[in-house]
Amino acid sequence: MVDLKNYMFSGLKNETVGRLPGKVAGQQFIIQDCENCSIYIFDHSATVTVDDCINCIIFLGPVKGSVFFRNCRDCHSALACQQFRVRDCRKMEFFLFCATQPIIESSTNIKFACFQWYYPELPLQFNEAGLNVFNNNWSNIHDFTPVAGELNWGILPENAVICHRVPPPTTKEFKTVHISTEATRSIVPVTHGHRRKCSDESCLVVLFASDYTTANARRLIDELVKEGFLLVQTREMPMKPEDAKRVFRGRTPEFIRYVNRGPVIALEFNGGGIIEACKILVNEIFKRIKTYISENQDAASKDIENFYNFADIQMRM
Repeated sequence: MVDLKNYMFSGLKNETVGRLPGKVAGQQFIIQDCENCSIYIFDHSATVTVDDCINCIIFLGPVKGSVFFRNCRDCHSALACQQFRVRDCRKMEFFLFCATQPIIESSTNIKFACFQWYYPELPLQFNEAGLNVFNNNWSNIHDFTPVAGELNWGILPENAVICHRVPPPTTKEFKTVHISTEATRSIVPVTHGHRRKCSDESCLVVLFASDYTTANARRLIDELVKEGFLLVQTREMPMKPEDAKRVFRGRTPEFIRYVNRGPVIALEFNGGGIIEACKILVNEIFKRIKTYISENQDAASKDIENFYNFADIQMRM
């Protein structure tokens, strides 16, 4: 018999509380009527609802289903989920991973940034929740109740520091959770999202399925970000031959046999000289691995539009 009290925080004030890895194990969790609290769920959950909370810090490990914030204000949160919704909230900040399009409703002054967190148990928890770290839609917000001439939501500046807004716990209870909020260690690649790009030049890189595709994508991201380029967005998904024709166009014969091997990982980078930098780096690191790279700036614009239009259609299916 499940004791619901173990999966709920209710009516707390000025407390630091949470659950350690393995203590939630995919159950539903409820947070309600908390004020001036720091709440940390270091495990995966089925769904999470957060109601009537004021001035709280909330970390939620991977959630297989939905996270729903209602009637909250002045809270800062980092979380990962399949579906995300905010209703009747104000002055909220979210460092978000969301596999689908995040939704706000009847809410104002809601700010978003990319999820950026790591502890050793987190990769397995993402797997348990069925979340793919490359499929993050954190900045693709839909407002159900827009107001003419106003914007109810925005994106935090890129220099917003997550550990200042959602600081890791310092209490003895959580000393066994070895946390890092460094971007280079984040389980989720930290993307630029819908912020203004720094350059007119972007590049699409597509890595085809192999035993090392994820590791190769991570290394490519690390090297290019280290050189000062922006990682705009990422996606991992299967492609059919007809999808390959739409994305790769005239170069389809060169790549079509590789799409049958399994899901591809697509990475959009931005910055002056990024196309040449991608070609040089891929040639140095992945000499024997077939990789698609945009040929030039004009081609890159079409590549990115075609691939992510295809990806958005797949997401809605």
